[in-house]
Amino acid sequence: MNVLLLTQVLPYPPDSGPKVKTWNVIKYLAARHSLTLVSFVRGDQSRDIHVLSRYCRVYTTPMVRGMIPDAAAMLRSLLSGQPWMMVRDDRSAMRRLIDSITSRENFDLVHADQLNMAQYAWQVQNARRVLDAHNALWLLYKRLWETMPQGPRRWILGRDWQLLKQYEGRICLDFDGILSVSHEDKAALQQAMHSAGQKTKPVTVIPIAVDTDETEYITRDNDASHILHIGTMYWQPNIDAVLWFINQVFPLIKAEKPAVQFDVLGTRPPQELLSLNENGSGINVTGYVADPTTYLKKTGVMVVPLLAGGGMRVKILTALAQGLPIVTTSLGCEGIAVEPGVHLLIADNPHNFAQAVLHLLNHPDFATELGRNGRKLIIEKYDYRQACQPLDAVYGINKSNEK
Repeated sequence: MNVLLLTQVLPYPPDSGPKVKTWNVIKYLAARHSLTLVSFVRGDQSRDIHVLSRYCRVYTTPMVRGMIPDAAAMLRSLLSGQPWMMVRDDRSAMRRLIDSITSRENFDLVHADQLNMAQYAWQVQNARRVLDAHNALWLLYKRLWETMPQGPRRWILGRDWQLLKQYEGRICLDFDGILSVSHEDKAALQQAMHSAGQKTKPVTVIPIAVDTDETEYITRDNDASHILHIGTMYWQPNIDAVLWFINQVFPLIKAEKPAVQFDVLGTRPPQELLSLNENGSGINVTGYVADPTTYLKKTGVMVVPLLAGGGMRVKILTALAQGLPIVTTSLGCEGIAVEPGVHLLIADNPHNFAQAVLHLLNHPDFATELGRNGRKLIIEKYDYRQACQPLDAVYGINKSNEK
């Protein structure tokens, strides 16, 4: 089949959750179809485009954001009643690019990666439409809204999640195939469809996958005793999670282990986190680290103390594949087929979270056992070569008509 894939973020390098998911989908599709990728880019990504071009043809257009265009998008959203996030990402340059490509070539199927890109799929004539929702965006932002203090940002988010629920439901009803990453998101997408049209359509669950050839098992140092968090540190749920851990959990751990170190890795951490480097508390906020191997080897426990969000946490899938011992919240491992006490530990309040971290730090053999079990789970269930196979049925193909 001739497939057109539309992405809001260039899916390379695979250094964030959505990019990891889409990068592995590209590898799966490229082995079976003729694939063309159309994506927004941020700055000079020529090296990344070169890597992707080994798997597919790549066309890009810049995505430039700022306070003025975001404010203009909000005004258009208020006038039109459309969700701000969808209006913000509706760019004429992307529409012109897609028109140019489709005027020269016919496609059998257009695959919109995330809700932001669904609005462009109707420009592709005579093609089946598949929406890879990743997660139910309306539910993600509703959960985030519920955790925010009163103020303008909370009002905007409260308005937007309600508009998103109707918008997401209508989009799903108009697409030929719908994908989600978890059964929780499937239920939320079907709820949105019911609200928008009093009916629902099937949603195929395809979990986020990793490449176990690229994600190697980490042999940790014998004295590995650091606590580690890795995440995109300009994403508010990650900021809130780390601050909750620092303020409510970390002091309980330090009371028993005063020398313990907490390493926070991730792009663009806010100043309130960066300033913690200076207070001698054992908190190390690094910003983006291209190769975190040194930190991974020192990790006694990986923590994912998520309090809001949706979908699947790629950071947990990656840490499981690396054989790292993990403590997370129930929300943090939502949608992942883990068994507490076998693959990781789960705790939802400060005392229990601290006790779980201390238990792994005090019992390194048990921590290693969890890590090995986690690696085995990923190989058997979440490697992309197995996890992406339901795409074949969604595309309506079989072995006889693959590339």
